[in-house]
Amino acid sequence: MNDRLNPALRVSPRTGGAVSARYAGLRAATLALAAPLSPEDCVVQSMPDASPVKWHLAHTTWFFETFILGVHESRYRGFDPAYRMLFNSYYNAIGAKHPRPQRGMLSRPSLADVLAYRAHVDDAMSRLLGRAELPDDLVQLVELGIQHEQQHQELILTDVKHLLSLNPVQPAYAAALPVPSGGVTDNVTRWLHYPEGLVEIGHRGEHFAFDNELPRHRSFVDAFALADRPVSNADYLAFMADDGYRRPELWLSEGWDWVNANGISAPLYWRSAQDPAQHGGGDEASQWVHFTLHGLETVDPAAPVCHVSLYEADAYARWAKARLPTEAEWEIAAANLPVAGNFVETGALEPVPDSGDGTGMRQAFGDVWEWTASAYSPYPGYRAATGAIGEYNGKFMCNQFVLRGGSCVSPASHLRASYRNFFPAGARWQFTGLRLARDGE
Repeated sequence: MNDRLNPALRVSPRTGGAVSARYAGLRAATLALAAPLSPEDCVVQSMPDASPVKWHLAHTTWFFETFILGVHESRYRGFDPAYRMLFNSYYNAIGAKHPRPQRGMLSRPSLADVLAYRAHVDDAMSRLLGRAELPDDLVQLVELGIQHEQQHQELILTDVKHLLSLNPVQPAYAAALPVPSGGVTDNVTRWLHYPEGLVEIGHRGEHFAFDNELPRHRSFVDAFALADRPVSNADYLAFMADDGYRRPELWLSEGWDWVNANGISAPLYWRSAQDPAQHGGGDEASQWVHFTLHGLETVDPAAPVCHVSLYEADAYARWAKARLPTEAEWEIAAANLPVAGNFVETGALEPVPDSGDGTGMRQAFGDVWEWTASAYSPYPGYRAATGAIGEYNGKFMCNQFVLRGGSCVSPASHLRASYRNFFPAGARWQFTGLRLARDGE
């Protein structure tokens, strides 16, 4: 574990105070996300791609125990040797793993046991991080563990949403907060134009980055235009009204097979309202409700469309006589923007209409992860770290597509313009949407 984990991250030996405080804040935030849930909520697995909340709480703890305490703290004694296998996700170099589709079968250890496990590891981490000076490799590992747990904070909410949506009584995770009014609601797309040229993309080298954001490298892009906003629910309803889900010419072959095999006719969590008159009138949006973390709500036509797959995003773009952007195009457009928007900290927990002034690239960060047309593959010169930690990203660079920008359940401090999320084309339980692109004129 003394390998150079991330050539973009440069740290010098430092006192543990700031690192310790950051760690403690992270762990408290994760527990706060689980607080509204019952023990029963925390053990159920709704599908193989999702994990129980109890497993997320344990696995993120396992990460700190396995990669930090087990290496950097000679006096540390593990909480339970069985946990090394139970809460290993995909690190083959660590050893055996419990099968992912069977995580919901782990009724033991109990939620109380897992919370005791977290407390045990947190206590040991507090002692470790309280040292006068911390070496570079330890600080890097702690930061990686923090970033890893932030990913699981988002997964807790996406997985809980899917779980609760399957309950016939449609329970809410949390009460809805008022959505600020104002801003741009005209649903007009304005195109932002960018010239051709040789540009640099990838992490610039300040602060933390995952290895898949590296190395920064040159890329030539033709002139292109990018929509100033994500595709809205109103936009997507027009696609649906024009038989978008029943026109094979709009779909990738694999996407058309997916639509028909699964009976897809709307974004995930959408359903036709039984009585449109009870949901705000007779317009198209009022005829649809969708399940949210606040329970059932009427679809807001001005909010970004969410929970669509790469297949749906690509079909919509073709219907709109446009295309999805490449990840290089997206990063060029967002590179100098502040990371500001609707994140988990706002408490909205759903995409909301734009509240900006209507200029520039709107809602680039937060609200919805935006599909790109780019396959998830290594950048030129990419090199994964050696050892088990090198399994974090590189081995997934196959049959996945890149998403950019973050979502309404992403922690704000986790995001940056170079961040590369990735999912297979059929995934849509994450908060995924899209932004249109066009070739330059």
